[in-house]
Amino acid sequence: MSETKKVTQDDKIWGLLSYLWIFSLIALIIKKDNEYVRFHASQGLLLFVVSLVGWFPMLGQLLMLIIFILAIVGMVQAYKGEKWELPLVAGVAAEFGTWVLKTLKI
Repeated sequence: MSETKKVTQDDKIWGLLSYLWIFSLIALIIKKDNEYVRFHASQGLLLFVVSLVGWFPMLGQLLMLIIFILAIVGMVQAYKGEKWELPLVAGVAAEFGTWVLKTLKI
């Protein structure tokens, strides 16, 4: 873990909740100044937005399964106090979280 600040139990819980779809937005707003929670909330929010595509038949079902697995892994890693990056899209997730906060003017 690259942070110098110790990850508290509260941070771990917020990080875990960040992967439960709409809670990612809540965590991002409430804990926007907490780097650890913001990291996980940005990834969770990106998964939530991508999961909206999951409502389409065929491709959507496979996508939903992948998102579900990534969310579970993210929740486990967040609870362990780790900053696990989503494969291929971690950078996009960080930029997306920042964009959401700026857009909502929070």
